[in-house]
Parts: sequence; structure tokens; C-alpha cells
Amino acid sequence: MHKITTIILLCCAFLMTATDISAQNADFKLLKSINSNPSTALRGYSRFVTNTTTGITLATPAVMGVVGLIKKDDELLKNAIFVSAALGVDGVLTYSAKKAFHRQRPYLSYPDDIIAYETEKSLSFPSAHTSLAFSTATALSLSYPKWYVIAPGYFWACSVGYSRMNLGVHYPSDVLAGAVLGAGSAYVTYKINEWIWKKHENKKLIGLQNFDPL
Repeated sequence: MHKITTIILLCCAFLMTATDISAQNADFKLLKSINSNPSTALRGYSRFVTNTTTGITLATPAVMGVVGLIKKDDELLKNAIFVSAALGVDGVLTYSAKKAFHRQRPYLSYPDDIIAYETEKSLSFPSAHTSLAFSTATALSLSYPKWYVIAPGYFWACSVGYSRMNLGVHYPSDVLAGAVLGAGSAYVTYKINEWIWKKHENKKLIGLQNFDPL
């Protein structure tokens, strides 16, 4: 786990270093293009979808857990715990990276070029909204690998990432790093979760009896 975390943070460091060389690089140019889009409808959608991030990420495991307990569905309850754990791992990695790299928001670094349609008190790199969205989408996709889960999940996550740039609060590299951290956190947690339950012979949480999926 430590090695994987180190690799992810090193990749993030490379991305940030590569994009801090000049304000005229591809990272900045792409942000300026997205941020300067004049569409008011797109801006409204960006505000809407970015504001759904916290609610959806918190509600997803909570609803899964409550329904699992009510229906005594052991698999659903275990998946709720997995999604919660994935979000927890993602949160630790994301905020550790923010403190480590200490990157200012683009509208603060380039106030003459980037319009801030939203303001944030936290640091820029990586995007916490994007990492949470991708962690949620990846965790659900791993738990329920069906197109009707995967497609809307990742569409929402990508929309969140785009909205952060459209609103002028993140560079493209912030969003990319957030997506990597979010998806990576969910995948690593999924593998650890599998190992734990296999080690404990897939015992049920409800009743603590051996779990026989057949």
C-alpha cells in the first residue's frame, strides 16, 4: 500500500512540475480555453454538477448501508463499507498531496486570464471534487460491473472534472491527478477488500455466519 501511494504521489509531482514551467504551456492554454467558454448554459451545468459532488459521494455508501441492513443484504452492506473505505483512502491521499505540493488556484496565480466563477479556500493540486467523483464511480463500477452503472457513473465523474476547469478553480493537471487518485484509491481498496473477505472465508456481517453466494 505504501509503495502504491508513493508511486501515485510521484506521478502527481511530475504532472505539477511539468505544468508549472510557464503560463503559456498546454495546461494553462487548455484551462483558459475551457474557462473562457461564453455559454451560460454550460456554466450553469458546471455549477450544478460541481455542487452534487459532496452529496452524492456521502449519500452513496450511506444509502447502500441502510438498504443493506433493512433488507439484510450482506453483499450490499459489504459493498457500502468498501465504497466508504475507498472514499476515506482517497480523502487522505488527496489532502496529503494538497499540503505537499501547495499549488495556488489558477485564478489567484493568473487573475488577468482566469475568471473565478467559484472561489475555494483550499489549495489547487489535486482536485478533491474530481478525486471524490472518480473514487465513487470506480468503486461502484467494480462492485457492479454493468454498463448502466459504469456509463452514468463515469459521465458524472468526467462532468465534475470539466466543471472544475470551466469554473476556473482547477488546472487540467489538477483534474487529471484527481481522477488518477480517485480511481487508484478505489481500485487498491477493492483489492484489499477482496483479500480481507477471502481471508475470513467470506463470513457474513449479518449473523456472522459463513457466506454462501449460492
